[in-house]
Amino acid sequence: MKLTTRGHYSVKALLDLSLQPGYGPTSVNTIARRQDLPAPYLEKLLIEMRRAGLVNSLRGSQGGYQLARSPAQISLGQILEAVGETIEPLSRYAPDAEQAEDWVTFTLWNRLHQKLKEALYSISLEDLYYDARSWQAAQGESTSFVV
Repeated sequence: MKLTTRGHYSVKALLDLSLQPGYGPTSVNTIARRQDLPAPYLEKLLIEMRRAGLVNSLRGSQGGYQLARSPAQISLGQILEAVGETIEPLSRYAPDAEQAEDWVTFTLWNRLHQKLKEALYSISLEDLYYDARSWQAAQGESTSFVV
């Protein structure tokens, strides 16, 4: 699996939203500024995550994006899936039926893929939230947050 910029920025953005008091709406520009991300690119990612039901968008001067569900109900796997990240191993590969090594390695990669997928869907945004808060506490910080 290769985590692209799409996946990295998406996780950072939703983690940023999870750290907002009351999960209130936050503008794209505010998230982009706090996380040092390009706002136009971030907007596209947030639209994809809105379509997947991970965030809601609110219009108006006090609008922006907010989590559509609690952080405990949003997994890392769902975030990555929403923005088109793939963790599929050896896509469209068919092992050679006459080579045992081919079948064994093919099976190995599929087993590893299954474990990785289980891990990604078992890690919630809430888990990342607590990791971020622990890091902040260790740094002596209380409100500032950058992933």
